[in-house]
Amino acid sequence: MASFEKRDKRTHYCTELSAANIGERVTVLGWCQRQRDLGSLIFIDLRDRTGILQLAFDEKTDREIFDMAFGVRAEYVLCAEGVVRSRGEGAINPDLKTGEIEVAVDRFKILSVAQTPPFAIVDNTDVNNELRLRHRYLDLRRPELQKNIIARSRISKLARDYFEKNGFIDIETPTLIKPTPEGARDYLVPSRVHPGKFYALPQSPQLYKQLLMYSGFDRYFQIARCYRDEDLRADRQPEFTQIDLEMSFADEDDIIAINEGFLKYLYKEFLGVELETPFPRMTWAEAMDRYGSDKPDTRFGMELCDVSDLVKNSEFSVFSGTVAAGGSVRGINVRGGGHFTRKEIDALTEFVKTYGARGLAWYKIADGQVSSSFAKFMTEAEIAAIVERMDIRDGDLALFVAAKNTVVFDSLGALRVHVAKKLGLLDPSVFNFLWVTEFPLLEYSEEDGRFYAKHHPFTMPMEEDLPLIKTDPGAVRARAYDIVLNGTELGGGSIRIHTTEMQNLMFETLGITPEQATEKFGFLLEAFKYGVPPHGGLAFGLDRLVTLTLGLSDIRDVIAFPKVQNASEPLSKAPSRADESALRELGIAVVRSEDEDEENE
Repeated sequence: MASFEKRDKRTHYCTELSAANIGERVTVLGWCQRQRDLGSLIFIDLRDRTGILQLAFDEKTDREIFDMAFGVRAEYVLCAEGVVRSRGEGAINPDLKTGEIEVAVDRFKILSVAQTPPFAIVDNTDVNNELRLRHRYLDLRRPELQKNIIARSRISKLARDYFEKNGFIDIETPTLIKPTPEGARDYLVPSRVHPGKFYALPQSPQLYKQLLMYSGFDRYFQIARCYRDEDLRADRQPEFTQIDLEMSFADEDDIIAINEGFLKYLYKEFLGVELETPFPRMTWAEAMDRYGSDKPDTRFGMELCDVSDLVKNSEFSVFSGTVAAGGSVRGINVRGGGHFTRKEIDALTEFVKTYGARGLAWYKIADGQVSSSFAKFMTEAEIAAIVERMDIRDGDLALFVAAKNTVVFDSLGALRVHVAKKLGLLDPSVFNFLWVTEFPLLEYSEEDGRFYAKHHPFTMPMEEDLPLIKTDPGAVRARAYDIVLNGTELGGGSIRIHTTEMQNLMFETLGITPEQATEKFGFLLEAFKYGVPPHGGLAFGLDRLVTLTLGLSDIRDVIAFPKVQNASEPLSKAPSRADESALRELGIAVVRSEDEDEENE
């Protein structure tokens, strides 16, 4: 192995070179993708973050350099100097950006040797995720992941450029903050200098960005790190990044317009796609009624259809009994789904059961032949009414769920997307953006017997719903809005409360006493005394935005060092136990569970 000297410094990245550089002397640095020994010829594919460049060693090469190249193996770190030349007519590789050229090497160094890696550094690897994440530094050498991380960097820069051009000021907010009483669990950080007291890592910069509006900054943004101690899903991580913003003297239309402008700018600059604005808007109630979801995928139809009024008096007790109990019967029409077999329909039944449905009723017409799980229990007139309302034609399959509304929406909302995937209806080249507005302000917890803020306790109610806040709080709508892309929530926000009276009323509705409000939010309520402008904001999930913009399915593919399902990191093996001395200094005693004790025995 050789030392790295001044003359070893790179002149070009691999794919910066082309036929235009033929005859130039260059120095390139990177990893060996592979070495090919052809006897009197040796070729090395050198890889850096931009791609692959071929290094050539032949009979004109100094023997010591030729022998050194002969010993090179995959993932050796190399420095090569030489002259760019054409590969020749018959040796061009059209699959490589640098496929017309190679570097005839006359100075060569092995800067670092490597063991055989546990998996090949190639795209489209079928290596299991745990092994890849345990050796993430190797996984990140793969071109597709490097492209993702570089794309994330560019998207972050485009966000900064856009918001700065539109008068937003980039301001950092604290990451050691006061624990919050609502929402997902905080990650707590013990304080050594304040024994027995804890900071929390922020779930969002919410209160601080509101305080910045009180401070007169007018327009704030930040690419902010956030933390939530909650169960993971494919599109969730315990630590994540937001493109966070807040605006004073603004209403919903202002905030929506500025963010539509951002997405239009981003997609034009990054993808060359011209988005049509304004995006469609839909109330939360309409989204649930039509799609069974507050983040509907509108690239295809298959909308929910309520047939409760048509079946409420039928002899089919599954339907009539559900309606009598206050639930509903709704269905989706799978156009062209008449070819589904009974086995496939049974699989769909099992699918909806995971969402709380007890079963799936069905009706299909195939080549003029009707088959159904429930038609024999209903009159011809009832069936005809269902067929007409749902526009069921020859070749169609109608699927029904009968349950309380929450279960109907959850199960059919998921089922329509599941079926659309099976039928290939989800076109990745289509970007259907949608604003969902007027969310419920509150949601009731049967378990706790109280209301919780659906968004957060600083969201402004719709003015016309204020009379309901004491009499029917569950019916109050919020001045809240989410931006949805192809069935995934990209971000959300709201207009904030800006008066002491309204904020106190909100706390009272949530069962937060004045004493508790002062203890938890005294600094915010104190600030209310000194003039608060009307304001609102929004936050995009950067990780999710990058994932969808790149057409990927796993959020971990755009994060350099992601966590896995149990919120651990396989590479560093975080989290881990703290030293007893550190715990003593913090005044913390750790209580071991019985399971941990058994594992240690």
